[in-house]
Amino acid sequence: MRIAPGYLPEPQTDYEAKAVHFCRAWLSGQSFFTLHTSGSTGAPKPIILSRSQMRASAHLTGQTFGLRAGDRALACLNIDYIAGVMMLVRGLELGLDLTVVEPASNPFQGFDASLDALDFAAFVPLQMHTLLDQAERSLPVLNRMKAILVGGAAVDQALASRVQAIEAPVFSTYGMTETVSHIAVRRINGPGQTDVFRALNGVEIGVDNRGCLNINAAATDFQTVQTNDVVELIDPRHFRLLGRADSIINSGGVKIQPERVEEVIAGVLAREHLQTRFFIYGVPGGRLGQQVVLFVEDENGWPESRIDAVKNTVRQKIGPYAVPRKVLALPVFQETPTGKIDKKRIAATCFPEKM
Repeated sequence: MRIAPGYLPEPQTDYEAKAVHFCRAWLSGQSFFTLHTSGSTGAPKPIILSRSQMRASAHLTGQTFGLRAGDRALACLNIDYIAGVMMLVRGLELGLDLTVVEPASNPFQGFDASLDALDFAAFVPLQMHTLLDQAERSLPVLNRMKAILVGGAAVDQALASRVQAIEAPVFSTYGMTETVSHIAVRRINGPGQTDVFRALNGVEIGVDNRGCLNINAAATDFQTVQTNDVVELIDPRHFRLLGRADSIINSGGVKIQPERVEEVIAGVLAREHLQTRFFIYGVPGGRLGQQVVLFVEDENGWPESRIDAVKNTVRQKIGPYAVPRKVLALPVFQETPTGKIDKKRIAATCFPEKM
């Protein structure tokens, strides 16, 4: 479905009807909108956002990436959540020519992206992987874009390596429903790639006594949003994301940041040129209080040689308490509605007596 400036089409599907309904509400001047958090770090909850917050976020994105009226953009993220609905707002506020497609692992499926000369798009990591699996068809489209955003989940080493094939600038984003989408970005390809996030213009950041990021911006209605994301604050505009305070594993009195363990494991898999999803989770039980468990998405499981390599590398780089005590292979990971791995639900399914 194509939504051009000044034109709303007649919807052909329920999903298109939902998108058109939102656009009509926005164009009518509706002042407040209720959205829901993704549920990736807790139970989904409703959040009321004002029109002024959403407008501020949309215009900041436009300024950051040089978007202009008439630019072509792809809206392929779920419009029930902030990342998807904000693409609609950007289209309406900035005068973009939007192609709206229902979320799918292949966001180019169902329309001829090669004919659309897209200027801007946002994807989740799974979609980005799928597009790069079909590089012959996708790269000519991706390379022409002004900017490509990847959000919704962390960008691992495998994806960071693959996006080097894209000529257009690709950015990992940081944000949440409470901040009305992204408030910081980092480039992940080309000569400007970095592991440091840069806060967008007008966004003020700081940390609390836990080292967790807090945010104040027009998009937050100038109210401070306190997160549970542990960061290294480099200066008033830049930070390095370390992990979540509420995901820290306490094993034998030693605090372990799962994201750090995952980073080490990703390095082992990169040496094998292996692209597979996995995550580390703390499961209660045993003398250690919590045990480190590695969940992998692989219907065949991992060979002992790979598991031994992972354990030895984690032991050498982090320490013995961070070594996974168990490795569980699942054919398919359960996901949240926004496409993130539903870690809590997976752990509860595998360890119902402990979670």
